[in-house]
This record gives sequence, structure tokens and C-alpha cells, in this order.
Amino acid sequence: MRSRQIAIMWIVAAVLFAALAYHAHEVRLRLGNPVILTGYLLFAVMVGLGLFNLRKKLPMLPLGGATTWLELHAVGGVFAIALFWLHSGALWPNGPYEQLLAVLFYLVSFTGIAGYIIQRSYPRRLTQTGIEVIYERIPGELADLRDEGQNIVLACTDETGSDTLARHYTETLEWFFRRPRFFLNHALGGRGSEHWVRRNFTSVERLLNEAEHRHWEKLRALAEAKNKIDFHYAAQSLTKWWPLSHVPLAAAVLALALWHLILVNVYAL
Repeated sequence: MRSRQIAIMWIVAAVLFAALAYHAHEVRLRLGNPVILTGYLLFAVMVGLGLFNLRKKLPMLPLGGATTWLELHAVGGVFAIALFWLHSGALWPNGPYEQLLAVLFYLVSFTGIAGYIIQRSYPRRLTQTGIEVIYERIPGELADLRDEGQNIVLACTDETGSDTLARHYTETLEWFFRRPRFFLNHALGGRGSEHWVRRNFTSVERLLNEAEHRHWEKLRALAEAKNKIDFHYAAQSLTKWWPLSHVPLAAAVLALALWHLILVNVYAL
């Protein structure tokens, strides 16, 4: 049912835009100017998109589910981009004021698309890690893993009398355990961190005896656990901080669009 509702939203938006584009074309054929209609509609859509942030601040009101509002916001955002192009008649308008408005509008659109991807994909991927980590506790979790890793290395040296694993840890693995790593790779859904762990543990494995290998397995398990926490750090950081760029940009676009609307009406009189 939910997929059907989403499909209906997109179909309605596409049909509405096609009707507007056809109407604008007919107006131009009659030597008219459709920018007044498209401009007012674009401003109305932008105001409607701004209501999404208000909806998130009032979750107790029976205004529909958050998922429905997210999909409406996504459909409305794409519709606004198409309407912006229809209104301006080009991907890049003329005039410094219009160009400033276009830059902000594109930045809002980019951060909005990024936010939609984050909200749609990250919750599922976080669940797939099999662990739950509170964002504020991640530094403490990483510190515990780092301390445990150092203890494993020390225990290996004391038990076996060999410093092979300890030297490899100091030269390579200590960098990995020191703080969150591969932020961008985790954020983009890459597997670079897993390949790094596999490569750097495999390179030393053949140099270890049986006793050292037991400690090596413990240390590798810690590294794999840290990889999962690093992903939580990257995903939760972006989820937490992307609205701090999207919302102020959206407010700036609305303010400039309102001023643009006032100027147009003043000079039209």
C-alpha cells in the first residue's frame, strides 16, 4: 500500500508539471509571460516544503506519519527543481541577484537529496551491523577497544616472548585504533575499511606461531568490531548534522524568494 501511495505522489507531480509546462508554452505562443504564475507556484511549493520542518517539531499532532511527510517532501523538492527551471527558463539565470538565488536553491536541493538518501538508507544499514551504539558513547566505546587491543598485544608479548605482533601493532594497527577512520568511505557505503583490515592482518599472519595466532584472532575481532562502530560514527554524524546545513539554506532561499516576489510586484505597479 505504501509503495502505491508513493507512486501516486510521483504520478500526480509529473502530471501537474506537464500541465504547467504545456500552459507556459501556450502562453508564450500568445506572446504572454508565464513567469508570474510559475513564480507564485514555486514560492507556494517552497513554503509547503518548509512546513516539513515544522511537522517534525510537532510529532504529537495527528498530521500523518513521518514517512509520508518525508516522501511528500522528496516529491515536492523534485517538483520545485523542475518548476524552478520552468520559471527561470534556464539552468543558470542571468543577473547577479538571480544567480545568488540559484546558487542557494541548488545548494538546498543538493543537501535535500543527500538528506533523503541518508534517511532512507542509513537506518537499514545501521541495523545490518548487528550492534546498537549511542552516538555520544562512541568515543568511550573506541577507547575501550583501543585499551583492549593494547592489552592483547602486551599479553601476546609476555606469553610468547615474541614482539612480532607488537611491532606490527605499533607500526600499523595503532593508527587504526586511535580514532574513527575511513569516514567518507563508510558514509558512501564503501568497503575500503574492511579491505584495509583484511590486508593488514593477513600480511602479518604468516609470521606468527600458533600461540601468537590466538592473540592475532582476538585483535582482528576487535578491528572488525571497530569497523562497525566507525560506520555508526559516520552514519550517525551525517544524520545528526546534515539538517544544520539544509535548514538554514532553505530559510535563506525563502527569504530571498520573498524579497524577489516583493520587488517584482513593486516594479510591476
